[in-house]
This record gives sequence, C-alpha cells and structure tokens, in this order.
Amino acid sequence: MLSTMQDVPLTVTRILVHGATVHGRSRVTTWTGDGEPHRRSFAEIGTRAVQLANALRDELGVVEGDRVATLMWNNAEHVESYFAIPAMGAVLHTLNLRLPVEQLSFIVDHAADRVILVNGSLLPLLAPLLPGMASVEHVVVVGPGDTSLLDGCRPAVHAYEELIAGRPTRYDWPELDERQAAAMCYTSGTTGDPKGVVFSHRSVYLHSMQVNMAESFSLSDRDTTFPVVPMFHVNAWGIPHAAFMTGVNMLLTDRFLQPAAIAEMIETERPTHAAAVPTIWQGLLAELAAKPRDISSLRNVVIGGSACPPSLMRAFEERHGVALCHAWGMTETSPLGTVSHPPAGLTDEEAWPYRITQGRFPASVEARLIGPDGEVMPWDGQSAGELEVRGPWIAGAYFGGVGHEPQVPEDKFRDGWLRTGDVGTISPDGYLTLTDRSKDVIKSGGEWISSVELENHLMAHPDVAEAAVVAVPDERWGERPLATVVLRDGAATDYEALRAFLADRVARWQVPERWAVIPSVPKTSVGKFDKKVIRRQYADGELDVTLL
Repeated sequence: MLSTMQDVPLTVTRILVHGATVHGRSRVTTWTGDGEPHRRSFAEIGTRAVQLANALRDELGVVEGDRVATLMWNNAEHVESYFAIPAMGAVLHTLNLRLPVEQLSFIVDHAADRVILVNGSLLPLLAPLLPGMASVEHVVVVGPGDTSLLDGCRPAVHAYEELIAGRPTRYDWPELDERQAAAMCYTSGTTGDPKGVVFSHRSVYLHSMQVNMAESFSLSDRDTTFPVVPMFHVNAWGIPHAAFMTGVNMLLTDRFLQPAAIAEMIETERPTHAAAVPTIWQGLLAELAAKPRDISSLRNVVIGGSACPPSLMRAFEERHGVALCHAWGMTETSPLGTVSHPPAGLTDEEAWPYRITQGRFPASVEARLIGPDGEVMPWDGQSAGELEVRGPWIAGAYFGGVGHEPQVPEDKFRDGWLRTGDVGTISPDGYLTLTDRSKDVIKSGGEWISSVELENHLMAHPDVAEAAVVAVPDERWGERPLATVVLRDGAATDYEALRAFLADRVARWQVPERWAVIPSVPKTSVGKFDKKVIRRQYADGELDVTLL
C-alpha cells in the first residue's frame, strides 16, 4: 500500500525561493574592514542569484551537471553562488583556499571544474595555478583585485558585477531529481590525495532542517548567525542553507579573520549564534583578555572541527557568560553528526559531563562502535571502538572523477556504513565521547592512551597555550606519548611540573616521558592539529626533545 502524499522533490531551489520570498527581509551582512558593513536582504540575494544563473547559462554556457567552483571568502556573493549554481542544475564546488597549491590543482582537475568564481584578493593564489587547470574555461572575478595577474590567461576572464548586470530577474528553474548532485567538497587530504564528497539536493535539504532544530543549532528569524567557519569547509556546516530555510540573519567575515576583527564584529553587529573551530575561539579569548569587548549577545557558540579543550569552555563561560557547545562531524557527514546539548532537568554541574562529550545523535544519524576484532560494541559509556555511521546525509562513496565509478574503499566504508576513523564510546542515551582518531591512539604495552585526553589536561595548565601529543616508537612498550607544548608568554619551561600536573589527572603509566616546547602546533587547512607533521619532525630529529 502506497501513501497518498505528494512526491515533491527536496531541492536547494525550494530553499532559495522560500528564503527570498517568505524571509525576504532577513539580511546578509558582510564585514568590510573599514566603514559600514555591506548589507543585502535575502530578497536581493535571491534576485542576484537568478541573474547569476542566467549569466552562467547564457554567457558561459553552463549546463546541468557542470561543476562551477568558488575560491571565495565568506560574503554575500558567495551566498548567491551557493543557491544559483545548484538551483540551475549545476554542481557547486567550494575550493579550500588553505590547501597546499598542488592539492588545490588536483581537486580542480579531478572535479573537472569549468568555471571558477574567485574573490579578487585571492587572485595571487589562483593565477599561477591556472595554466595547469585544463578543464577551466572561465574565471569570474568577484570584487576588487589585481586583474593584471590574469593577463594572457587561457580561460576567459569576467567581472562578476558586469557579468550579472542587466540579466533577467526570472529563471525557469528546472525540476531536478532530489538525488542529483547539488554541491561537492573535498576532504583536506591529510593522508593521500583529497577525496571528493558529493552532496545531493535531498541531503542538503534534510541536513538544513536538522541544523535548525532545537536539538541542534535552534535557529530562527529572530537570530543572527555568525559562521566564522569558512564557506569552503563542508558548506559552512550547512548554515547558509539552513539560514534561508528559516530566515536567520547572517553575519559574514569576508577575509577579516583576525581575533581583533572578530571581536569587533560581535560587539558591533550583536550576533546570537556563532560557529567555528577551537583555534578561532582560543584566539578570541586571548584578544578579549588584552582588550575587553562586549560579546554578551552570543547565546550559543557551536565549536567543532576538532575536540574543544574543556578549559576553553570553562573560560568563556566564567569570564564572558558564553556557552560553547560541542558538535562533531566531518566532510563525509555533511557535517552534522552530533551536538552536545545536555538532557533536561540537570543542574549546571550535572550537565557538565554531557557538555564535554561530542554530543547526542539525531534521529537521522545511526551509529555503531566496532571493536578491534570487528565486533559491535555496546552503548555502555565504557566500551570503546571505531565509530561508524549511516544516514540520509552520510556519504556512501567518494567521487571517482569524471567518467569513473564512485570509489568505495574498504578502509572507509563497510556494509553500507561510513568508517569515521574516530575512536570513542557511546552512552546508553546516545552521547558520543571521542577519545582519539584511530591513527592517533597511542598503543603502549597493549593498552590504549588517548592523545586527546592528555592534550585537554595539558591545555588546562595555566602556562600552556596549546598542546599536541603523538605516539612515538619505544623499544620496551612499542609506543609512548610525546608531549609537545606551546607555552604562554612569560611562562618558564618546567616539564616536571607538567608531569606532576598530569599525574593528578590520568593514570601514572600514561604520563609522557618525552617532552618538547614548540612555537606553535602545526595545523591543517581547516584548523585541526596536523600531527603527522609533528611525527615527521620527531623522526627527522628536528625537535628538541627532553627525556625524563
């Protein structure tokens, strides 16, 4: 027996039309760095998205299925491309501007991008790479920049505003299959080449609904969201699409990502919600200590991308009254996987153990833990295993390249489940606690040591700004932890004190014997600790290691 419900495709087009009409008065505010921020209503964004779609089709020859890339900061024009490109049936491909140049060239070639929209300030990055980007036929420059860098460029060059000016303000949007590709992102490629994840219209629509739900980000048209997370980082965690779905005002950073600028944006524009990786909030905390600002408008800050030290969460709450909320996800999960809102009816202290977890799974994300022998582990909060997930916005394969079948490598997918590479536990009521990445767990004498736990405890020490712990070879135990620390200004190096500090918080056999002070922790293009760099530096003898 079939239902009597209408079969209406879930598409990005519907989100665009709804946001531009029902929530036409909501605004996108883009920071300019000097003078008045630039403001554009959702209705204006919608009109300009229509004009962009007309220009891409009529002037540049873009057809359904073509990949159109963006190399852009967080700004209103990027939002326009977020909707125009998928709605016309093409595929939005956001390029990570912080990737190594060889990886950036690789993903443009692998995706066979025909068009690149690029902010003028990023032309020095793109111009030298264009000769090797064989598939690119057009470059559209958004905003001011040194266009002389493109003189003699093989692809045709266009100015964004000139390209869309005078274009029709109506577009006969095609009726798309909701399973068609809407957008694609590539993983950051910390091991091997980056891998392409292709999001469908259906997955984007369902993910947007979840982002807005109370158990996730709880956004409405009374909010202003401040996605500091880049729009090339898994579609800014789904926030732009979710914002158009419910009329959430957006405050965008453009290229102004320094802590002082972020503090000024919050104080001036009064956002209620924000999202970024821990390194952003660590920088903001230091900035506020040096120059106090009013950030009291923030009622909820989502922190993801990597584990947030509990000490950072405590500091924001105690000093500024701002609650940081853990979330977990990855490119392959669109990215929303868990959000750490505690259960109802708890005191602040009773809620704290829940808040420092990665959070609880929503109904659309099914999870399981797989033990070292392949067995499914119980949800008892104690039994650890590798996290595997599946659901309507979870990847089931990687993009194989034009003309190639999707790739389903065994180390990433198993029986229809995504193997996340994260190791942790799940409580009986569905709260995920990650103890490490499977590749970063320290296997010492047959026991596991969590590098993340050691790092969080070290970063709670008043003299430590950052800490990264990696496994290094040990003749007796197989592996032992190496602790690398970044000391705060004026702090003295005292490894014995740090060891004693750890010994009060973890089992003594887990305390590292090897220590090194480093100027900063290496980070990936999306702000995660890049531990492979530290392991290589240790192997090459580049670190000044003290053995205690």
